[in-house]
Amino acid sequence: MTALPDAAWRNAPGLRRIVAALSADGGAVRIVGGAVRDTLLGLPVTDIDLATPLLPQEVTRRLDAADIKVIPTGIAHGTVTAIASGNHHEITTLRRDVETDGRRATIAFADDWREDAARRDFTINALYADPESGEVADYFGGTDDLAAGRVRFIGDAATRIAEDHLRILRFYRFAARFGHDELEPASHAAVIAARQSLKSLSRERVADELLKILALPDPRPIVRQMAADGMFQVILPELVADFGAVLDRLLANELASQSAASPLRRLSALLPADPATAEQVASRLRLSTRQRKHLAALAAHRGALRPVRQLAHGIGVDGARDAYLLTAEPGAAKAATAALANWQVPMLPMKGGDIIARGITAGPEVARILRAVEAAWVAEDYPDTARVAALADQMIGRSSD
Repeated sequence: MTALPDAAWRNAPGLRRIVAALSADGGAVRIVGGAVRDTLLGLPVTDIDLATPLLPQEVTRRLDAADIKVIPTGIAHGTVTAIASGNHHEITTLRRDVETDGRRATIAFADDWREDAARRDFTINALYADPESGEVADYFGGTDDLAAGRVRFIGDAATRIAEDHLRILRFYRFAARFGHDELEPASHAAVIAARQSLKSLSRERVADELLKILALPDPRPIVRQMAADGMFQVILPELVADFGAVLDRLLANELASQSAASPLRRLSALLPADPATAEQVASRLRLSTRQRKHLAALAAHRGALRPVRQLAHGIGVDGARDAYLLTAEPGAAKAATAALANWQVPMLPMKGGDIIARGITAGPEVARILRAVEAAWVAEDYPDTARVAALADQMIGRSSD
């Protein structure tokens, strides 16, 4: 019998209150999924989800009676969120699939733990633990797969993928996180065979999963595998041929400068240095306006780089930092990151009225002089107000000449 080791989260007061409410009077509840998997691996646990044969209405009634706040986050699919002692826990009624089309499923509530486990994706995610004893219920060999570093679909891989095509990308992400050595052959062959079905997914779901992959500590091995398997031909045909070299440089620079991983920055490393292409990709993946502008700015500044604080004046601190991390050598990237730390682009300490006060008639000439002063101020790395005044006098003198 496999049991969870002791972990602080198992004794959290909020979780204990929820378990007590759902276990009373013949009720049942188990910890499910990632919290079980990660605890068995000795990894930190952030989300603690629960499963129960109780119907959502009964779950809500019991929690209300225990003075635990309930939010019906996914009530149609049997999920509510309980908030106890400041902690959020998703609680889902056991389910079985009635019908699936690769994008969404019609479900029915069930009371059989194995039936609920059978509709999950990978064996390592279909683990349930008794919250009191810690005893782990493992219906499909998930604990053995965890020990072997093997990410494997439950049952027939092609069937699991047909139920939700996003599982193709999830396979790569989980293999990168938990897999050892070679990918599990049957699962690997199935995702390759089904890769064209990724086209049926919403772009938002594809983008979310792709960015999660790129957020991994070192996504390079799995990104190379995905490229070899033809995944990017379907989801990111703009992938540049030398993406491997660009990612290598980026990861080296992130390490040298102790920069946190940024999936958007790493996405830029996969794309050509062309703003129009970056805009097109961002639009197709339904990225936010801010993300789209950031990708386009990085694509436009992947060649010769201006001094980093000058560059920041044009594309912001984040843009300038990321441009150096993508393009520069480690020493320059480290220096640039340090130069931007705890620094914000200042505002020019001069306005049009200051130019007019120096005798220039209001009109286009004022704006032209102000732009020239600002350009010189940025080039000199943002000197003080006295220097800005001197620059203004110089520009006005040249204008008069």
